[in-house]
Amino acid sequence: MFAEKEEAELKTELKAGVISHGSGNDMRHTISVLVENKFGVLTRITSMFSGRGYNIDTLNVGPTHDETTSRMTLVVKGDDKTLDQVTKQLNKLVEVIAVQDFREGEYIDRELILLKVKVDAKSRAEIMQICDIFRAKIVDVQPKNLTIELTGNESKISKFIGLMDNFGTLDLTRTGKIALPRK
Repeated sequence: MFAEKEEAELKTELKAGVISHGSGNDMRHTISVLVENKFGVLTRITSMFSGRGYNIDTLNVGPTHDETTSRMTLVVKGDDKTLDQVTKQLNKLVEVIAVQDFREGEYIDRELILLKVKVDAKSRAEIMQICDIFRAKIVDVQPKNLTIELTGNESKISKFIGLMDNFGTLDLTRTGKIALPRK
């Protein structure tokens, strides 16, 4: 009975796009897409992904130093063949100016989180000490919780969240990855 329920939940997650349905060789790829800053561009790009069955793990969009362009940073799962297909499809879109696949070490990436953690008189000092170690900022203090801001790479963020989960994470929001090439 439990296995059937678990299988049904897995199928539901696959259909909803919560998890990728690719092979075990799937890797996470960070793609930077420079686009025209026009109405409807985001919709066209995300529709291209969903229409072809590609799942976007994270998506971040913002203007660049040139007000006529925006940069989209996408993290997608897939093998090299899938990544090639995604890149080709993106390059076909008129509003797309440039597509860049970031390989390991060729880029600098960051993510921002806001995390609300449960505190009491005993745990407050320990949480503040962990924040100092991770260079996190406490941005709101309440009698029974702290809200913390942290910027870093995915590994740093994940480690911090894991430590805070031990105290009781009450809420969390993440920006998704942003990235720029090193050169």
